[in-house]
Amino acid sequence: MAPKEVTPAVIDEEPEVYENRNVHMIYDDIASHFSSTRYKPWPIIANFISSIPVGWIGLDSGTGNGKYLPLPLDRPGELWTIGLDRSINLLKIARTAGSSGMVREVVWGNVLDNAWRPDAFDYAISIATIHHLATHDRRRKAIERLIQAVATNHGRVLIYVWAIEQDELSKRKIPTVEDGHDGHGKDVVVPWVFSTQLRKTSQSAPEKPQTFNRYYHMFAKGELSGLVAEAARELGLKLGPKPESSKESVEGLEIIQNGWERSNYYVELKRWTI
Repeated sequence: MAPKEVTPAVIDEEPEVYENRNVHMIYDDIASHFSSTRYKPWPIIANFISSIPVGWIGLDSGTGNGKYLPLPLDRPGELWTIGLDRSINLLKIARTAGSSGMVREVVWGNVLDNAWRPDAFDYAISIATIHHLATHDRRRKAIERLIQAVATNHGRVLIYVWAIEQDELSKRKIPTVEDGHDGHGKDVVVPWVFSTQLRKTSQSAPEKPQTFNRYYHMFAKGELSGLVAEAARELGLKLGPKPESSKESVEGLEIIQNGWERSNYYVELKRWTI
């Protein structure tokens, strides 16, 4: 099946109101079906969590159904990841994520809220979440919140967002530079079809097929790392590797990885002090 070109989004109201109507309410409506399609951890994310030292405490900001909360599967109980999400119905699923029967720690909240004391966590992940924020400033602020949440001298962060550059397996076609795209990302709506066929597996399936149009900001190449640089400046952090020495106290942020994987852009960050 050929990819379908997505529809441009028109943000014609306050971003909080727009996100509530075009993101949050939709995920509460489709939570059960959405969760059934999101069960396999992505390799780079699983590898990142596997590299975390024993005893560290982390944040999954925008945890959804909590599929990353049980990781690493080969070291159960050695890490403690707390999930945060805006969808109460997804959080109900996340509470029992995994096959062990363990009850997970989850919090209902907004990724833009300053809900944690500074340096509360050793690591943080934000997977397929920031692209649901409707303005440049709100996306930058979400990254600031992640950086603020982790330890100044060793905190690690991994962020994933959808990319304009979709791979050959994608069901979506996003206009690219050759199609007239301006290189600054694109606001679109992506349909989620909730069909009557789901009645066999979901009690909440509708009598008639329904389409829910979710808002996404599809990131352009370099846009995510650019937001990281802006966030670092806003927080007064030096962007770059930790120097061997300094005549004064400095706090900084290093971009460890900056790449593209399967229709997503990602960055891995590490905080440092000297």
